[in-house]
Amino acid sequence: MADFEREDRERREQAATRRTLATSLAASRDLVELADLELDELHAGVEETAIDYLGTAPRPMLHRADALRGDVLSRLRDYRHGPHERSDLYVAAGRLSGILAYSALDLGDPDAALEHARAAGRCAQYAGDMELLMWVRGTQSLISRFSGDYGIALDYVRDGLQYAGDVPGTGEARLLCGEVQCLANLGDSKATNRTLHIAERARERVQRPDSLAGLFEFSETKQRYYAASSLIWLDGREDARTAATEAEAAIASWERMPAAQRSLDDERLCHIYLATARVQLGEVEAATEAMAPVLALPVEDQISWINKRAHRVGSILSAPRYQNSSVSADLKDAIDALG
Repeated sequence: MADFEREDRERREQAATRRTLATSLAASRDLVELADLELDELHAGVEETAIDYLGTAPRPMLHRADALRGDVLSRLRDYRHGPHERSDLYVAAGRLSGILAYSALDLGDPDAALEHARAAGRCAQYAGDMELLMWVRGTQSLISRFSGDYGIALDYVRDGLQYAGDVPGTGEARLLCGEVQCLANLGDSKATNRTLHIAERARERVQRPDSLAGLFEFSETKQRYYAASSLIWLDGREDARTAATEAEAAIASWERMPAAQRSLDDERLCHIYLATARVQLGEVEAATEAMAPVLALPVEDQISWINKRAHRVGSILSAPRYQNSSVSADLKDAIDALG
């Protein structure tokens, strides 16, 4: 019996070794192919990944960004670039680190996300790219908001705003909308609405587009999404009504877009924010309708933000005002059943 168990264990270990050899060889071949990419192909890969992130699950994006960044790092370490290309490689590494930060956060690991964002910020500083650095500060603020650290999140916003000026893109508007989220979570309705208007004026001042599309641009639709996701944290009915209006406008805008431009995770979250506002207004049937696309999602598409925000709707439905409502009970049960 002992001999049989030993032989069985050895067979399983050998099988595991063969599998590891096969997968490691495949990875090495992929890395060799990546290392042979020309720099213009590398930059095209970064751009494609930034755009694809909007409509792709975070796990494959994590793997793709990690492989591309590995190629960038090997080029930096081995000086396989021209004398004027090092800065461009740091920008590529910074953007890929930013994509990794988003992937980690969407997978529910804010600590890893902060590490990736810190690397992205260092790369932006090495490259002297203030547009990227502003984007990184906005992402660091986002990660801190995910963790409920609103004071730290505000510090990141205000540090990022010092670089606003002659910088292309929508970074200032994005940072200000991050400040709006912080103020709303801290319960300051007046400051929240005031800063929303300041963010709208910042968008109107944009003269040059963002250098990279996809994850690195802050569209008008995304700005409406931020307004909705902020105002639902306030107690006033007027704020809830405005949140519902902004959420509906954002969802309608995404639905009109070509598939490649839609930010699917944000669109799904916006359905939750619309449902939240509807519940705050006592419109539970409308909230159930808003939540329907989210409740139908397969588990692999339920990113950490979705579970985090959906369960808040469930907690609101636990209030005494909803205890005798079968519609409320059904919606709460459906939310509790999410992965």
